[in-house]
Amino acid sequence: MTEFFFELVARWGLVIVALSAYFSCLAVPVPTSAVMLAGGAFAAAGDLVLWQVISVAYVSALAGDQTGFQLGRWGGSWLTKRLEAKPRRAALYARAQDAVGKWGGVAVFFSTWAVAPLGPWVNFAAGAAGYGRLSFTILDALGEAIWVSAYVALGYAFGSNLEALATLAADWGGLLTAVVVAAVAAIALVRLGRKR
Repeated sequence: MTEFFFELVARWGLVIVALSAYFSCLAVPVPTSAVMLAGGAFAAAGDLVLWQVISVAYVSALAGDQTGFQLGRWGGSWLTKRLEAKPRRAALYARAQDAVGKWGGVAVFFSTWAVAPLGPWVNFAAGAAGYGRLSFTILDALGEAIWVSAYVALGYAFGSNLEALATLAADWGGLLTAVVVAAVAAIALVRLGRKR
């Protein structure tokens, strides 16, 4: 699957980078991290321009997050019912709602890069919860800057080993998510212990 997306980036370039970044922010299952890595690698090889890859990925990710936020704002209970109709989505959405309810902007910021699999669901949940657009936009922009620049820079620096890097990045993303979830759970337990 990853090789297929590498070939798409080779053929269509920035269009695939843009579409991947946008739709991944709406919970469409595309390997965006691999596409970002490929964009960076093709920039290192001179087939794409680095600043264009970063700019297109960043703007598309922001647009996807804003779309998800707005869908949550407009959809409200209808969107919640649709997402809760499927058990796997329901679990992710419930985690996102819980994160937005407890952590607010911190959840928005970290969901864009540190806990990226939860990101689209946080976008929906923040919109449905009526979270402020300006706060959402600022924290989202900061988080996406980290996410996009990290993956494109890795692809640029280590593009000659792109397949291995994509595998490592997928594993690293899972590890980072687990570490962040464990840290949040530890903080919550400490707070609960202090209240008692």
